[in-house]
Amino acid sequence: MDFLLEYAGFLARAVTVLVVIIIVLGVATSLRSRGNTKSGELTVNSLNDFYSDLKENIEYSVLDKAQLKALKKANKEKEKKEKKVPVDKKRIYVLDFDGDIRASAVENLRHEITALLSVAKPSDEVVLRLESGGGMVHSYGLAASQLARIRDAGIPLTVCVDMVAASGGYMMACIGNKILSAPFAALGSIGVVAQIPNIHRLLKKNDIDVEVLTAGDYKRTLTVMGENTEPARQKFLQELQTTHDLFKAFVARFRPQLDIDTVATGEVWLGTDAQRLALVDVLQTSDEYLSKYAEEADIYSLKYVQKKSLQERVGLTAGAALEHIADKGWERLQKRFWS
Repeated sequence: MDFLLEYAGFLARAVTVLVVIIIVLGVATSLRSRGNTKSGELTVNSLNDFYSDLKENIEYSVLDKAQLKALKKANKEKEKKEKKVPVDKKRIYVLDFDGDIRASAVENLRHEITALLSVAKPSDEVVLRLESGGGMVHSYGLAASQLARIRDAGIPLTVCVDMVAASGGYMMACIGNKILSAPFAALGSIGVVAQIPNIHRLLKKNDIDVEVLTAGDYKRTLTVMGENTEPARQKFLQELQTTHDLFKAFVARFRPQLDIDTVATGEVWLGTDAQRLALVDVLQTSDEYLSKYAEEADIYSLKYVQKKSLQERVGLTAGAALEHIADKGWERLQKRFWS
């Protein structure tokens, strides 16, 4: 019993210290953030440097001294030649989109696109490395609309799918002038699905009434707790079909080469079959595509990073502190118990 009391006392002291730390951090962060209206920042990194470093590392590992000396001489001559006759290289801007069900990455994507459109020319190219299994209709509709800004500006857009671009993910992919896919990537799922649990019978069995009051016949169709009627069910299905028809029309607009009725069944295809059905243009990974252009184009990776709010930063700090305190308390309890 003594060790439990000791552990409780330790936790009480630790929580007191934690509260003080949170207050101090909160005040300090608040003072530091006053007058700072910047919500995030754009980072731009050269992928040419990345690929060059990879190449140099392997060269220094496998070539002998004579070969390295000859290579250095050749590189110096190449640099001198390029300085004498400057080459206006094509620029490739690389964006990444890792989609969740809410397409929350669109908050960063919109700023990245705004930034690149301020400098990109029709002779340049935008490459989107896309990974998404889809999600909410309105969220992915906005994400697709952001990519359409690139097409509307007359800048070539290449979409690379290494693993999956399905449903809302394919809605985004179809905007590309060219779609690249790994052979075993999953694509398609041009369909709409909705699932709604209903516990009305369970509530009724326990004599619990739920009243759903609306003004307008279809303000609410299917519900979770109320009794669902056949007219409401049919209206809900009608709304799903309307969304599906819009989805099909959207894909057909950007991929007119598709037999839309064949591919808009909600099915998913792997890359090789997707190419046969014209869902993708080329079977190729993003690594192969970008590394191929590393010698002849300037490649830049763009990432917009949102600044975390005061509450998020304090929450992360508090969570880490609590985890540390709990670990220390558990260690002390174990020592007491086993000694």
